[in-house]
Amino acid sequence: MSKVVMYSKDYCPYCARAQALLKQRGVADLEIIRIDQDPSQRDVMIERTGRRTVPQIFIGDKHIGGCDDLIALDRAGGLEPLLNA
Repeated sequence: MSKVVMYSKDYCPYCARAQALLKQRGVADLEIIRIDQDPSQRDVMIERTGRRTVPQIFIGDKHIGGCDDLIALDRAGGLEPLLNA
């Protein structure tokens, strides 16, 4: 299974929704980088994604985007093949 990394912060309903979807799809080892606990990671996230909002999700080296992007990818049938790559 591909490595999944999610930039997140403490109170974030979109982060919780994305995490729940990933768990439903069998992701047991989700690496969560909390930008509220480590502000330097916020800069890293912005540099990697060009975005300022959380969550920002990576599967392997591929930037998926935020929660809505993840849900759209799943509905289009593209999430599980990426996870299983």
